[in-house]
Amino acid sequence: MTGLHLSTQSHRLLICVPLITGLFWFATLLAMLLTWLISGRPKYVSQEGNVAYISDVAASFLKPLFIVGCCITGVGFMLSLVLERLLRHRGRLPPSMRKKERVFEILAIVGSIIGMLGLVFLSGFDTKRYHTAHYVCLFFFALGVILSVIFTVFEYRWLVQNHPDIIKLRYAYLVKAVIGSVLIVLAIAFGIALFYASEVGAILEWIIGFGFTFYLLTFAYDLRAARIAEEKEGEDMAEKGQASLIADHREPLSSRIRPWKNTAYPPR
Repeated sequence: MTGLHLSTQSHRLLICVPLITGLFWFATLLAMLLTWLISGRPKYVSQEGNVAYISDVAASFLKPLFIVGCCITGVGFMLSLVLERLLRHRGRLPPSMRKKERVFEILAIVGSIIGMLGLVFLSGFDTKRYHTAHYVCLFFFALGVILSVIFTVFEYRWLVQNHPDIIKLRYAYLVKAVIGSVLIVLAIAFGIALFYASEVGAILEWIIGFGFTFYLLTFAYDLRAARIAEEKEGEDMAEKGQASLIADHREPLSSRIRPWKNTAYPPR
């Protein structure tokens, strides 16, 4: 098999990329939050207020879990955008009709790469031992995700204009725009609360973390649409094959028998 063969089975695997990424990220945060609550809400060394930040819990014995969760989430986020770009290029998703859409696609992937690197590095540079480095990586993670969200929403805005007859594409655009806008507003509020209201910032961080899960799952919806497109194409090909078979059966028998004089040997 050369290249990326987009069969129905492969599409099911592709859908698993954003699906597993989102669910694993949600499970990682949920395990950390429940651990902190069940343990009696302890105050960690790096913690300032009464509510622990995600990074405070991640700097404890749960750091290995947090590192694995961040690596899977960062790579899965980037791969989801790359797979969507490949599917559009191959015509399995509504293709980009203008140069600006392809530019937005590439910029969104670049933003996801920045966010991925920031997330991976911030998980290693915990806030207890590498306080400054952790917040620098957090800034790049937030910046990369915000840029990726903005460029993706703009890309979908132009896709909807080029394909106004595709209702599911419009739904995908609206969902991404709403979730992305909410996350960006919360991220700005988190940045402000980080310096002026520590406990509010911690609560916002948990909300943003869990909310990011829903944004990741929107890509599973996109890739599912690609699978549906291929299944429809397969049904169309099957219908054409059946029609051809019926036409062949209706063809006169004399026209389907080769004359013996055109063969290499005469009939015995």
